[in-house]
Amino acid sequence: MKKLTQAIALAGVMAAAVPAVQAEVEVSASAAVSNMYLWRGQDLGQGVPAVSGDLTVSTGGAYAGVWTSSGDSALGQEYDLFAGFGGEAGDFSYDVSVWSYVYSGASEEIDGGNIARTDSRGNTFDATDLIISGAYGPVSASYYYVLAGDEDYSYATLGGEYEQFSATLGVAMHSEDDSAEYTHLDLSYAYNDNISFTLSKIIDQDADLDDGEEGFDEDVKVVVSYSLPIEL
Repeated sequence: MKKLTQAIALAGVMAAAVPAVQAEVEVSASAAVSNMYLWRGQDLGQGVPAVSGDLTVSTGGAYAGVWTSSGDSALGQEYDLFAGFGGEAGDFSYDVSVWSYVYSGASEEIDGGNIARTDSRGNTFDATDLIISGAYGPVSASYYYVLAGDEDYSYATLGGEYEQFSATLGVAMHSEDDSAEYTHLDLSYAYNDNISFTLSKIIDQDADLDDGEEGFDEDVKVVVSYSLPIEL
């Protein structure tokens, strides 16, 4: 909780650092539909299409908003609250943000008089990441640090883009559970401003699937997405 309090205070300071009288406040929104909910190389919807949308308020380099999506077969409807600050210095750009992932369907189940918690992410800030990103030209990197939730877990990405093509290498790490560690590769193509295609595959994990060990689906996932900005 101390980490989370510090992160919230940091986000507040970043937002306050931009003089409201000198910066124009902008409101943007978008909606998207995809044939699956692809998250860090995994299909969270187990083949079910996902519909998502977002609303963002920004001023200067500071921003805050909400993102919501369907399609998670295990946890149900999701909405994320976020706030951050980003900027540029020549060819270098940076962004620091805090994201809280909330699943309204997550709850506690009573079994034989004992409480068996199915998931702890039914409340705001129960699952929260601090995300630090930087980019130089076409190359970018991000690190996700868990503020609340499974604090033994972390995630990092390295990406690059060329014209309409992009690639992202993601690495999920866990200091206590090797079975939660894996590496995935996403290759994407933006047909236009609205339609994009992604090939995603988990390329390394500790679990031996051929030996019956539980792990992650290594099949190639093909994702087709259509996004549309909403004028406000």
